[in-house]
Amino acid sequence: MAGTLLSALLLLQLLGGGEGKNEELRLYHHLFDNYDSGRRPVQKPGDTVTITLKVTLTNLISLNEKEETLTTNVWIGIDWHDYRLNYSKGDFGGIETLRVPSELVWLPEIVLENNIDGQFGVAYEANVLVSEGGYVSWLPPAIYRSICAVEVTYFPFDWQNCSLVFRSQTYSAEEVELVFAVDDDGDTISNIDIDAEAYTENGEWAINFCPGVIRRHDGGSADGPGDTEVIYTLIIRRKPLFYVINIIVPCVLISGLVLLAYFLPAQAGGQKCTVSINVLLAQTVFLFLIAQKIPETSLSVPLLGRYLIFVMVVATLIVMNCVIVLNVSCRTPTTHAMSPRLRHVLLELLPQLLGSGAPPEVPRAASPPRRASSLGLLLRAEELILKKPRSELMFEGQRHRQGTWTAALCQSLGAAAPEIRCCVDAVNFVAESTRDQEATGKEVSDWVRMGKALDNICFWAALVLFLIGSSLIFLGAYFNRVPELPYPPCM
Repeated sequence: MAGTLLSALLLLQLLGGGEGKNEELRLYHHLFDNYDSGRRPVQKPGDTVTITLKVTLTNLISLNEKEETLTTNVWIGIDWHDYRLNYSKGDFGGIETLRVPSELVWLPEIVLENNIDGQFGVAYEANVLVSEGGYVSWLPPAIYRSICAVEVTYFPFDWQNCSLVFRSQTYSAEEVELVFAVDDDGDTISNIDIDAEAYTENGEWAINFCPGVIRRHDGGSADGPGDTEVIYTLIIRRKPLFYVINIIVPCVLISGLVLLAYFLPAQAGGQKCTVSINVLLAQTVFLFLIAQKIPETSLSVPLLGRYLIFVMVVATLIVMNCVIVLNVSCRTPTTHAMSPRLRHVLLELLPQLLGSGAPPEVPRAASPPRRASSLGLLLRAEELILKKPRSELMFEGQRHRQGTWTAALCQSLGAAAPEIRCCVDAVNFVAESTRDQEATGKEVSDWVRMGKALDNICFWAALVLFLIGSSLIFLGAYFNRVPELPYPPCM
């Protein structure tokens, strides 16, 4: 019904176009009065129709990694010879080309085999051009959504290998033969044609190679008919600038913050753990964003995901280190004893190697002579009164003071001896307590210094681990280049 309506409209148009249009009408009747669009254009059943195929890419719309779908905008150029449409332009007023609706002409029914949405045909049924000699050309546009298995190992520094597989939906290889088109110079156009003027460049993907190959598959049985496929391969490389600016650079900067936890004091373990855990949570958010971008596959882990997991492991180790350092820094002599070997390694040897030893003691300036303290006088009095007889005390006093002590003074000192002893004992207790406090403070200070030494060791270890791990992960992406295939570049 639709074909009859189109024929009637075409007939009315031809009738109203003057003498030149009458020639087209006469040519139309000459070609299609007895034409059957359901039959192959062959004279014998065993003959094969040769179909020339050319694919022109106008836009690589997108590659959806999550759904593993490639969307392209192409023009399908199909040429063949139909002996039933043969005419000579001299017999029809010099008409070289006749444009007719595609429903009126036999079509080879070339479809995209690996489509994902069930749209096998083209987007617009363009007119068919019938030329002198029976040569037929059809150039319909199409927007295809095809399957493309995404390899995410080096995401976002990856390249993908996608294919467009064309075949005849109805006819076998014995009935229809698919071949590549030939350009004006006689060279075979075996790759996807990309017109630099008509092509719209994609902001995320760059096309490196787009070769094509024709494959013939045999049938299921020995005598069964096979089919022919034209496979165009699109090798596309991702432009990683978007991911570098929006994910990688912020991720690296946030990851570097975890090393700043080592610059906090050893006793500030809570703040150090807070910094490390915040970085750990930030990396988890980045990992969640990446998981929403890539397909849900267990075949490989993306490069950026491996880097985030590596940073999360380093941050976890730093949190454990902060807890251990806090435990060491808060030790006291009453709970732990420091071994001499540990003291030598962490407080003497490693600070010298790392250049982080304790500052040298500043020598004190010479103080002016002071009068004898009361403590010295009391000790001296105790010694003289309790250990020497009075005669010796008198002679001692005569030797030192060039005079004699009076008997009354000696009796007063002897009577005051118990009170002097109490004062001396109190002073000795205070002095001993002070010495014990100084020793305890020095021991606590040594534990704090030991925690700081552990912090210094772990800082350099974490820095080296962070640099080496990041370099190895991203160097793998640097060597992930598109292979130099024996095909010319597309553009």
